[in-house]
Amino acid sequence: MRAEDIEKLVNDRRRDLRTGGNFEDALRKEMDQANSTPFTAEIEQAAPPKRFSKPSFTHFKGDSDPESHLKYFKSVMILHKTDDALMCKVFVMTLRGAAQDWFHTLPSGSISSFKELAYVFTKEYTSYRMIKKNPDHLFNLRKKSDESLRDYIKRFKAEKANIVGCDDRIASSAFKKGLPAEHDLYRELTITPSQLWQRSSRPRNAMRSGMMIESPQRSLLSRKISRLNGQAKEAMRRSHPQEDTPAGENYTKFSIPIHQILAQVKDKPWVKRPPPLKGDPDKRDTRKYCAFHGTNGHTTNNCFAWKTHLEELVREGHCTEFIAKQAIQ
Repeated sequence: MRAEDIEKLVNDRRRDLRTGGNFEDALRKEMDQANSTPFTAEIEQAAPPKRFSKPSFTHFKGDSDPESHLKYFKSVMILHKTDDALMCKVFVMTLRGAAQDWFHTLPSGSISSFKELAYVFTKEYTSYRMIKKNPDHLFNLRKKSDESLRDYIKRFKAEKANIVGCDDRIASSAFKKGLPAEHDLYRELTITPSQLWQRSSRPRNAMRSGMMIESPQRSLLSRKISRLNGQAKEAMRRSHPQEDTPAGENYTKFSIPIHQILAQVKDKPWVKRPPPLKGDPDKRDTRKYCAFHGTNGHTTNNCFAWKTHLEELVREGHCTEFIAKQAIQ
C-alpha cells in the first residue's frame, strides 16, 4: 500500500475508535486484506525458472480488447506456456492502472491456474471486446466522392488487415465493388481476359470481312488494350500486396538500429500493430525474436513489416529525429 493510503486508513480507524469501534482489530483486518493475494499458496510460492528474463510487454490499462491482450501475452510467453504459476505472475505484471486495481479486488486465494485468471480477466473486460469482422464486411466499403484512389486503397487495406484469413478473390471483388461504376479503374478491372481478346481480335476480323481499318488504328487499339491490362494488374497488385514480398534495399538510413526505434515509439498512438504471422508457430526459429510482431521467427531489424511501417511513419512526419544526418543531406 502507498504511504498516503496507510495514513488514510489509520485516520479512518481512529475516527471509528472514537465512535466506539475497536481500532486495533479493524486496522489488523485491513492490513491482512492489503497483504492478501488472489493467487493460491501453490502459485504464490512457486519459484521462477532459472535464467528467466521477463520480456518487455505492452501494458493493459483496462480500456482495450482483453482477448487481443491475451493472445499477445501468450505469443510472447510461448516458450513458458507450460509453467502455469509463471504465466499467472507475469501476466499480472502486464496490468496497469485500473486493470491492476481490479486484480487486487479478486477474492484471496481464488485463482489457482492461468486458465482461471484468463477467464475472469476476459469476463471483466468483455465490454471492450472487438467484434470480429468476416470477409463480407469488405463489401460495405465504398470509395467516397471526395476521397482519392490512394486513400481508398489505404483504407481498404487497413480493413482487410483486420480480417483473419481473408481470401484474395473475395477482397478483389469487394475492392472493385467499392469503386464508382464511372471510375476509370472500375472499367479497367471489369475487363476480363476474354473481353480483351475479343477487343484485340476485332480489327483483324474486320479486315477479313472487307472493312478496311488502317494499320495505325489497329496499332493504337492494341497499345491501349495492353496499357489497360497492365494498369489493372498493377492496381490489383498494389491493393493486395503479398506478405512475403521480399524487402527492398531502398530504405531510409537511420542513426540507430530500427529495433531501438521501435522500443522508443511502440506506445505511440500512431504506431499500428501488424497482423499475426502466418504459418505454424512451432516451426519458427525460437532463437530469433521480433518485438514488432511479439513472437519468434525473425529479428526486429529484419522485420519487413516494421521496415515498411517505419517508412510510412517517416512519410507522415513521425520518427524524423532518428534519420541519419547523411541521409538528410
